[in-house]
Amino acid sequence: MAGNIALLSSVLAAAKAENRAALVGYLPAGFPTVDDGVRAVTAMLDGGCDVVEIGLPHSDPVLDGPVIQTADDIALRGGIKIVDVIRTVKEAHEITGAPVLCMTYWNPVDAYGPERFAADLAAAGGAGCILPDLPVEESEAWRKAAEQHGLATVFVVAPSSRDERLAKITAAGSGFVYAASLMGVTGTRESVGNEAQDLVRRTRAVTDLPVCVGLGVSNAAQAAEVAAFADGVIVGSAFVKRLLDAPDTEAGLAAVRALAGELAEGVRKRP
Repeated sequence: MAGNIALLSSVLAAAKAENRAALVGYLPAGFPTVDDGVRAVTAMLDGGCDVVEIGLPHSDPVLDGPVIQTADDIALRGGIKIVDVIRTVKEAHEITGAPVLCMTYWNPVDAYGPERFAADLAAAGGAGCILPDLPVEESEAWRKAAEQHGLATVFVVAPSSRDERLAKITAAGSGFVYAASLMGVTGTRESVGNEAQDLVRRTRAVTDLPVCVGLGVSNAAQAAEVAAFADGVIVGSAFVKRLLDAPDTEAGLAAVRALAGELAEGVRKRP
């Protein structure tokens, strides 16, 4: 079975045709449990997310701030396995029909087997994989497997990336480009900053792929700010925090759905 890179591309193109940015939500699999994690992802999509990223919890998440680290720890203590991550992708896609990607560090994929991982992710209806720590120079085996199975390979670029490096990274990627809005780890912030806008401008100069901005967006106003210059707005920690802060699962699901609705309004306020 082929993966859903075409679905991802069509959803991002549809948002562009509506003169708005796409809303991309993130949650780690297995948080707060595998079953409730599926429900939370479904709530995000029902609330207004266009695309979701399912995180593969990792014991040493170098890009993730304390909020997502806490969620990862809960998932790992709950015994999360790669098969549960794949199942989360499968059920979220089957229930909603939305494009679902996996965001993971390279070590688990390497240990599982890149070809096997790509095949299983595609069979689950996955749209692609975001690999923040895989150097493009070492990515050929993965990219071949992903392409064979109809999956996007999304690389991360940062404000520190020079133009020549941006061209190399984006030429190897597919689906979209993940632009980290600032140097540092994930988490909600008071301001998204100007570095993101400059990074999007420089990235667009070397690729036709959509450029989606993540790290720091937590409310509708910030979503609108980023939507003014990006093709997509990625939100993770704010969703995780709503679940962590909720008194019970049902309240958490309602909070996640409500936040998705607020952010969806934000990405539609592009001037």
